[in-house]
Amino acid sequence: MSHIELGVDETLFPGIIGPLLFRPLTAKPLLELAETLLRGENTLSRGDRELISAYVSSRNECEFCADSHAAFAAAQLDQGMPLVLQVQADPDRAPITPKLASLLRIAGAVAESGRRVTTELVEGARGQGATDEEIHDTVLIAAAFCMYNRYVDGLGTLPAGRAQDYVEVAEAIVADGYMPLAGGTPSA
Repeated sequence: MSHIELGVDETLFPGIIGPLLFRPLTAKPLLELAETLLRGENTLSRGDRELISAYVSSRNECEFCADSHAAFAAAQLDQGMPLVLQVQADPDRAPITPKLASLLRIAGAVAESGRRVTTELVEGARGQGATDEEIHDTVLIAAAFCMYNRYVDGLGTLPAGRAQDYVEVAEAIVADGYMPLAGGTPSA
């Protein structure tokens, strides 16, 4: 049970869905930000961007966001959930590109504190072929997910369960994006 009365059955609308329905005025810009960061034009694939959000959420111990975005990433990556779980456990040992590993190091630093992002981390990412725009977007995705994670956990909302419970929602997010949630008809 969340810390405030959201006016919805939290078993039907877990995690961030209940708070978004509770406050549509703030839901729209939050969902627009997620849509832009995770699905907008970018040189990083949608799967890679979802992977960054899942990784940061796991670092922040936000069960709902870690599991849901793990499913969203898995649905868009050829290697699926096994890769996502490897990245969440240890990105330096996961079978990903050196560029993505360097961007995940930056994202992990942001999850601790923005001040943990060092010149060495940024230069390391550039050395692996990351552009300044990719570095920027990685920092912004990580920072945004720190906010989303604290929003979900700060209100004490319930997660849906395991990452496998998000497979149907993942299909909807991949097909339609995040904005249908802003219209009051969540895909969850």
